[in-house]
Amino acid sequence: MSTEAPDVILEEINNKGIITLNRPKVLNALDLSMVKKIVPALQKWEKDGKVCVIVKGAGEKSFCAGGDVKNIVLDGMKGGKLGHEFFREEYAMNGMIGNYKIPYIALIDGIVMGGGVGLSVHGKYRVATERSLFAMPETQIGLFPDVGGSYFLPRLKGKIGSYLALTGERLKGADLLKAKIATHYITSNKLQDLENAIVQCQSASEIERTLDKFSIQDNNPFVLEPVIDKIDACFSSNSVEQIFERLEKDGSDWAIKTLGKLKKMSPTSLKVTLKIINEGKKLSLIEALQVEYRVAVGCLSHHDFYEGVRALLVDKDQNPKWKPSTVREVTDDIVDRHFARLSEDKELKHKL
Repeated sequence: MSTEAPDVILEEINNKGIITLNRPKVLNALDLSMVKKIVPALQKWEKDGKVCVIVKGAGEKSFCAGGDVKNIVLDGMKGGKLGHEFFREEYAMNGMIGNYKIPYIALIDGIVMGGGVGLSVHGKYRVATERSLFAMPETQIGLFPDVGGSYFLPRLKGKIGSYLALTGERLKGADLLKAKIATHYITSNKLQDLENAIVQCQSASEIERTLDKFSIQDNNPFVLEPVIDKIDACFSSNSVEQIFERLEKDGSDWAIKTLGKLKKMSPTSLKVTLKIINEGKKLSLIEALQVEYRVAVGCLSHHDFYEGVRALLVDKDQNPKWKPSTVREVTDDIVDRHFARLSEDKELKHKL
């Protein structure tokens, strides 16, 4: 008999569904096995009319540090189709969470990046702590802010979403609440008390009152407040080249640092990301995820995704060789190919 711990722990307590992501050694990175366990549980609990669903991560370091892209790339290098299946199932799950009919509460303590954002941000309640660390760093690996990033990021205040999407900038603690990524903020030593209190709630309104009672205010200014006008001015362009030009013209320490960060990212990813963020603002979550799936399939057939994951997660030399290597070499045709409609049998279908 196997003594290996399950990658997802599913519990039903007092008419509540509780999901624990249980891969703490890999920061609860999300893989296909986990998605295939979570989705049926969410479907069942919604149908059963549970009072709410709570999702959390095992250990104290991470809620979920993202999708397990390393194995997707290793499989893809051998001609496998794991990436196609994983992204299809993951995005369908993101759409389900965004349209869930009972309260969905994500306790986003610790690292919440990539796929972890998709598991939390579309739910009704997202509870951050002082240990929360948010980022969508996909342009660093030749991907784009997926899992519904093209839907929620452009709906953040001003151009914060474009800035976070292109730079992969990290936000910590109470800044997740100030950016409207989290809905509530508590100290991590109160998490268990909060969970215990929610488990005793008998209605959606009682859950909301409980979350509000536990939530605390942080009186420090939002970390991006000093540069918010610069972000809006520099990232309001529809072209990556012009964003670069505006940052160069600005010339402040922040602008120089931001430009340096952008120049390390996949040039193709930057252009694909800007386009998908601008388009996502006009789409529903379901529509945005369908576009994202087409773009993900495009990335699975493009050099940069494999190269980015190789450099960051496989060989770990931190020295990706992007193709094309500069933003100016990334033509509209290269970008548009990522957005091409798939054959009808391959398009993302949502069963909501």
